[in-house]
Amino acid sequence: MREEQLVIKMNTDFFILLKPELSLTFIIFILLIIKVSDGMNKNSSIIHLANFLLLINFLLGFIGNATGTLFSDMYHTNGLIALEKNILNFGTLIISLQAYEWLKNHKHVIEFYILMLTTLLGMFFMVSSGNFLMFFLGLELASIPLAAIVNFDLEKIKSSEAAVKMILSSAFASCIMLFGISLVYGTTGTLNFAELPALITNNPLQILALIFVFTGFAFKLSAVPFHLWTADVYEGAPVPVTAYLSVISKAAMVFVFISILNPLFENVPTVWYNMLFLTIVLTITIGNLFAIRQNNIKRFLAFSSISQVGFILLGISSGNTMGVSASVYFLIVYIFSNLGAFGVIALVAAQTEKENISNFKGFYKNNKTLSWIITIALFSLAGIPPTSGFFGKMFLVTAGASKGNYVLIIIAVLNMVVSLYYYLRVVKAIFVDENETPIEKIESNLYSKIALYICMAGVIFTGFASVLYDYINSLMQ
Repeated sequence: MREEQLVIKMNTDFFILLKPELSLTFIIFILLIIKVSDGMNKNSSIIHLANFLLLINFLLGFIGNATGTLFSDMYHTNGLIALEKNILNFGTLIISLQAYEWLKNHKHVIEFYILMLTTLLGMFFMVSSGNFLMFFLGLELASIPLAAIVNFDLEKIKSSEAAVKMILSSAFASCIMLFGISLVYGTTGTLNFAELPALITNNPLQILALIFVFTGFAFKLSAVPFHLWTADVYEGAPVPVTAYLSVISKAAMVFVFISILNPLFENVPTVWYNMLFLTIVLTITIGNLFAIRQNNIKRFLAFSSISQVGFILLGISSGNTMGVSASVYFLIVYIFSNLGAFGVIALVAAQTEKENISNFKGFYKNNKTLSWIITIALFSLAGIPPTSGFFGKMFLVTAGASKGNYVLIIIAVLNMVVSLYYYLRVVKAIFVDENETPIEKIESNLYSKIALYICMAGVIFTGFASVLYDYINSLMQ
């Protein structure tokens, strides 16, 4: 009788703890069955169904969450991890809503959703990984389908080039990381994250191994000097895929970065901080300097996102719960801000195929609402009050300052001033610069309007919602 009760409890724990992954898998199978059976032929019907399922998936993320482990501690979850996964669910839902204009005439709508949700499933396994093996399997599950959707504009050469650059660079970074993981295992005899921190010392071989692992993470985050693939891939990919790369992929890697690398470097804090210091300075500065030079708006946002990664690493460098809370909070703000900007760009690109900043000259003349939406989003990315981006960056800088390295803080603040120039350059083009043939009035569909208004509400009100930051902080206790 006790054995039966134990089996029932194990099965119950399996379904409760794996709820986010099982939910995504269920959606993927529904879409796969529809594709195989030709159950839906209209793109609009498929998109409606996908958005409905993604909404249900997002709402399920708030229900019945639990703390526990599975598969001999290879998989683990808790309140913070459940929140992180639901942040990714939310961002994916917003991107799906914004993609309607692009997908409604596409030949492979179901394939797009299957590939996108497969990458999200891989990210979920990464976030919940308690072992390097589970982490690496999740990483590859997330990376390979992502390269496929980068090439989803099959008729465009740039899209194919972007996919090739991404998969080759990703494979190279994965090899470096895998070599580092093998060295970690060779010097410690385990891949379990719970056991590794106590076994990591100032052993030169172990430090070299951690540097290789850090390099793999830095590539996925587009941290300098491992960022060279980013701008070309962002430019070549369809706008919704660029948004996914910029927001969801980066957020997932930051979550894993926090939960894996921070504990691993616990016994070598000087090496860890020096690595972060150099990476932060290079990432923020070079991201800003290259953003100034861009004309293509997707490349512009690529270098903007590189700079934002530098600020997130600044918060993480504090090495305390305050830095982690600030980083998770900022990622929520970043999702609202970046997707607000990408939402407008996606509409313009889908209807006019224009993607250069110079094309947006005089944009306000025919598109007043969209002009204000992208402006507020850019203000938030720049950290201009009273947008939530200001509060997000304030928390990150404050967390970084707790380490007492004011040289790093001064460099970060000076770079915030530099970033004002290139963000306001886009705003100037929209409102001030004249254009004899400005972009005609862009018609927004219902899904795009919903997504944009949600993003604007988040940008304006999230900064004043102290309860959100307090909630994230409480999960760290």
